[in-house]
Formats: sequence, structure tokens, C-alpha cells
Amino acid sequence: MQATKPIKSVSARQRRRKNLFTAWTFIGPNFIGFFIFTMIPVVFSFVLAFMNWDSFNTPTWAGFTNFTRMFGDETFKISFMNTIYYTIGTVPITMVLSLFFAILLNQKIRGMAFFRTTIFFPYITSLVAIAVVWNMLFHPTLGPINQFLHFIGITNPPGWTSTSQWALPAIIIVSIWRNVGYYMILYLAGLQAIPPELYEAAEIDGANKWLQFWNVTLPGLRPTTFFISIIATINSFKVFDLIQVMTNGGPGRSTNVLVFDIYNEAFVNFRFGYASAIALVLFAIVLGITIIQFQFQKKN
Repeated sequence: MQATKPIKSVSARQRRRKNLFTAWTFIGPNFIGFFIFTMIPVVFSFVLAFMNWDSFNTPTWAGFTNFTRMFGDETFKISFMNTIYYTIGTVPITMVLSLFFAILLNQKIRGMAFFRTTIFFPYITSLVAIAVVWNMLFHPTLGPINQFLHFIGITNPPGWTSTSQWALPAIIIVSIWRNVGYYMILYLAGLQAIPPELYEAAEIDGANKWLQFWNVTLPGLRPTTFFISIIATINSFKVFDLIQVMTNGGPGRSTNVLVFDIYNEAFVNFRFGYASAIALVLFAIVLGITIIQFQFQKKN
């Protein structure tokens, strides 16, 4: 008598199809939204970088004209240097302060939840409200910051957002103050994932607090630090909203960054092809920095 293969019941097939349909009803809208509102615009932007288009007339092929134009565009050069300046000024200091507060608030102290919330609160506060308040604080004559500097004996305090020399440092200060709380939460999660047995073993071996930090905490936080460095760097290259509200790229072009330049070229000057070319260059820069960071992390 020949053995017959078991036949799956119709109810089992129907159950599997029902489960598959249920899964697609959850993930389908997300895929559709990503494809329509993200994937298609990104591909169109890549193609548009090689064209001239003002959104009114038919696009015309420009080849590499938009890219060669950047080398002679003084505004692009200033925006690029300001973006680098902003990134160097914000990322390292933000990471150091975030780690400092994370270690400080990882201790069992009274009011720990209150202090954590206080430091994290600026990150979820309306950015427009933050910009307005800080512009008032940075006012060159009536602002509390310069009044305090006068009080301690500084007769010629900075003009902050009203001067081209101090406008970008002022934005860097606000950005650090706003983002420290978010990265502190990430570092707190990384600290709490380090096994306490490592600290106990280090203490038994005679390691003081500094040696424990250097040989246990920092190595244990390496994945978290790598993740934060990637996210913070990408976010620093995408800065726009804070500059738009606080200085609108001024005074002059002192706070004009790449994303702000892309916005001006596209929606003020209606040079969408050139704006797309700048966006493509920005994408290449961020991708290159990310690859370098990944290679450095892999080597370590």
C-alpha cells in the first residue's frame, strides 16, 4: 500500500491567507505612503539635479551644469563652510554633555526623575517658542545674557544674533541646549545595559572611579556612542528650522547652511534643478561621512 502525502486542509490555507492579509493591512499603508511621499520625490530629485526647471515651464536637460555652477557660487561655499562649522561646534560638545548628564543622573539621587525630565523637556518643546525666547535672551542691549555679562564686568559683550560674528555660535548654543536631553536618554539606556558585575569585578581589582569609567563604561557605551555620532552628524547637516526662525540665514549669509541654501534656491529663486543638485551633493557628503564612521567603528 503506497503512502499518501498529507493534504493541507482548506481551513489551514485560509487561515494563512487571512494572517497574510492582516499583516499587509498593517504594513501596506506605510509602504504606500513611503513610496508616494518619499521614494518618488527622492528619485525625481536625483533626475532633476541634471535639469533646469522653474516649476512653471517644461524641464530642460542641463547635464552637469548645475554641479559646475557650484564651484563658482559664493553662497554655496559659505553655506558649506557654515554647515561644517555648525557640525563641529555641536556634535562633540552635545555628546560630551549628554554623557556627563547621563552618568550624573544614572545615580540613585533624590529628584532624579525631575532632573531627567527637566533636561529632556527642551527637546519636546515647540522649536518656534524656543527660538523666540532665545532671541529675547540674546538681545544685544535688553537681553538678560548681555545684562549679566555687563554685571560681571564685560563692557563689550557679543551682539549674538545681530552680528555676523556671533550669530552662528548663538545658534550652536541653542542647538546644544535643545538636543542634550535627547542624547542623554540614549546614553542612559546604554549605561543601564552594562552589567553591574563588570563594575564589581573592577572594584575588586582595585580600580577607582576614573579607571572604571575608562575601562568599563566607555567600552560598554561604544555601540551607543557610535549610534549617537551617526544620528547627531546627520541631524547637524540637516539643520534648517532653528536657523529659519532665529536668523533667517542672516545677518548677511553668516548663518546660511546647505539646507537653507537649498530652500532659498528652490522656493525663493525657483531654481529647482540647482537646488536638487545641492541636495544631491549634501546627500553624498552625509553618505561619505557615515561610511567613514562605519569603517572606523568596524576597525575599532
